[in-house]
Amino acid sequence: MVEPRGVHVPVLLDRCLELLAPALDRPGRAPGGRTVYVDGTTGLGGHAEAVLLAHPETILVGLDRDTEALAHSARRLERFGDRVHLVHAVYDELPQVLPKLGLEQVDGILFDLGVSSLQLDEADRGFAYAQDAPLDMRMDQTTGITAQEIVNSYSHPDLTRILRVYGEEKFASRIAAAIIRERAKAPITSSALLAELVRDSIPAPARRTGGHPAKRTFQALRIEVNGELSTWERALPAAIDVLAPGGRVVVLSYHSLEDRITKQAFAARARSTGPVDLPVELPGTGPTLRLLTRGGAEMASDVEVARNPRAASVRLRAAQLIEQEPGSRPGTTGQRAPHDRGP
Repeated sequence: MVEPRGVHVPVLLDRCLELLAPALDRPGRAPGGRTVYVDGTTGLGGHAEAVLLAHPETILVGLDRDTEALAHSARRLERFGDRVHLVHAVYDELPQVLPKLGLEQVDGILFDLGVSSLQLDEADRGFAYAQDAPLDMRMDQTTGITAQEIVNSYSHPDLTRILRVYGEEKFASRIAAAIIRERAKAPITSSALLAELVRDSIPAPARRTGGHPAKRTFQALRIEVNGELSTWERALPAAIDVLAPGGRVVVLSYHSLEDRITKQAFAARARSTGPVDLPVELPGTGPTLRLLTRGGAEMASDVEVARNPRAASVRLRAAQLIEQEPGSRPGTTGQRAPHDRGP
């Protein structure tokens, strides 16, 4: 197995460790009093390795749909022995994975969404518009539809919708029309050809700003191929449901739609559902999450981006499951209080 090119730099590593620490630095409920950390997108194992080093009494449940990434992370994390449990699964399958490991609840969860360093750096995966490769874009290459199948079979309305919604591409209809004209001559099979089609479909003035002209189209196709948004809509609520009291979840998003889903899922559980004119919370109506990121999502600093350009678009959000008073019912918090957004 060939090692990934370049040096893998985990995004916002120090901040992720800071946010997860209070949940992992305490007696856990796993065998031996250990705490449980779930990495829902293990990738090359950078965040996972740092957590295991920082918390010697923590065990890892690492999920990834990419078998190649799991193989690399298994080698990287081998020295941690039985503290590591790597599973080939998509992150919305966490509730099914935990019972198989004899676990009911977890203490800390991290999701680093989007395409991984491995997928971007390996040209034959077809994710990168700057390198010619077959149009695959599957994070799990063992199953599912490829980008090539989408490009050569979807109708003009469907292609337009994908590019406009998932890629926020202003010229979606023009690009879709160009794809359909080209595939009528011969199937579109290469990322270089698709990137050229996109570039030629966008007016010259618009090509001068915003990075590579094909960036948004490739992003949209990747999201469609992997069902990323629908999977995330299922995964985050399911992850919150398996948190132990006081447990924390941290999310790194790189796309506005992912971040919107995260924001809405957190907000729904961080507010009361009871009548606003009552001085106390009714049983079962109080907030169950405490938001940990002040002022919404946190962004990478200029220093972080200079060190790791892939952090440029990141949005970090985090929340903690509220610990209930002894004898109280879930969702009961007593007297109303404003949201606490401490670190």
